[in-house]
Amino acid sequence: MSLRKLGGFSRQVASYATIASSRASIQPLTHRPGSSVQFGAVVQGVGINKISDADFDIIKDALYRHQVLVFKAQHDVSPKAQYEITQRFDPQATASYGHGKTLDAKRSILHPDLKTIPHQPQVQVIGNGFVKDYEGLKDIQLRHPHHKTFHATVISEKDDLDFTRFYRWHIDAALYGLAPPVATTLFAAQVPRGRTQTIRYEDTGEQMTVPLGTTAFASGYTMYNLLSPEDKQFVLSTKVEYAPHPYVWMSGAKSRSDGLGLISEGKEVPLDSLPEIEQDKIQILPMCWRNPQDDRLALQIHPSAVRKLHLAGGKVIDDLEEVRAIVHRLQRPGIAPGFVYAHDWEEGDFVIFHNRSLLHSVVGAFAEDEVRLFRQCNIAGSSLPEGPRYF
Repeated sequence: MSLRKLGGFSRQVASYATIASSRASIQPLTHRPGSSVQFGAVVQGVGINKISDADFDIIKDALYRHQVLVFKAQHDVSPKAQYEITQRFDPQATASYGHGKTLDAKRSILHPDLKTIPHQPQVQVIGNGFVKDYEGLKDIQLRHPHHKTFHATVISEKDDLDFTRFYRWHIDAALYGLAPPVATTLFAAQVPRGRTQTIRYEDTGEQMTVPLGTTAFASGYTMYNLLSPEDKQFVLSTKVEYAPHPYVWMSGAKSRSDGLGLISEGKEVPLDSLPEIEQDKIQILPMCWRNPQDDRLALQIHPSAVRKLHLAGGKVIDDLEEVRAIVHRLQRPGIAPGFVYAHDWEEGDFVIFHNRSLLHSVVGAFAEDEVRLFRQCNIAGSSLPEGPRYF
């Protein structure tokens, strides 16, 4: 047998061996009647604590294809295993938490929401209610973000437990200095059950019933595909400049009622009052991020952190109100009820989502005694996301 034939035979045997050693199977999610959501899948046959290379190859391919992956009944998954699979999607990534650290952390809008696991500092604990003891953390009080702390208008107190809003549509990213994470992982350790809430779309009067404390996802691919031909040309050739120290910068501003960007009232922290600004850390990123597997384009903008738009030909739009209006007009169709996936959390759920092709939002309002205990992990990327090939 020739060496060429022998080599081909060896590759074929290796391929068969890979398939034989793989246990992961991927099944697309079944969405509610009338839904237009075209992403999400359930992964069966594997446990997060021990994933073979062959299984991970299947999982990585599925993440780029399906955007959100759900692993059920992962009750024993450790923070260490959660960190390891998160980093596996970007092996060159550093151990830095995806949002990074600011010199002025207490002024950041993220500060109240984050508690770090002592023995695995890349993994954060989030949720609601009092927790006596968890993973080395003692007597912690978790607070689920509530829209009344961030939105310019609020739902009345009498309706608060029945109706809710998207809190803040976002990408997990520092958007200053550090590259956006490739993937985020979420683990549900304790989930309150038994009731639903109704999301109000104040601008259209639409409503959407969701499980209590759901995480909502909207696809950047859908946002791009919904655009007119003219808008597609615009987003393909436009870049977004994000504010320096964006989570401190936006800390005084308030959100639209749909959670998709901020209202311009001049309440942003002035640049000269921010922590020291390093010009080379200010990020100017494409409006569209390209899927490295199949070249699909996602309209991928963090609407609350935008500050300027850089258009083809060199023009810069720096009027903040205009910038926000443009971005909202482009993204708003993609968060219509039919395009939003609201995950119905069960204890033991482990979810991985592709942070470079989705926006997501916290949702819901909890009573004081409703305990929700989650872990999240994302790691700053080793490189910036890729934009369209021809611009």
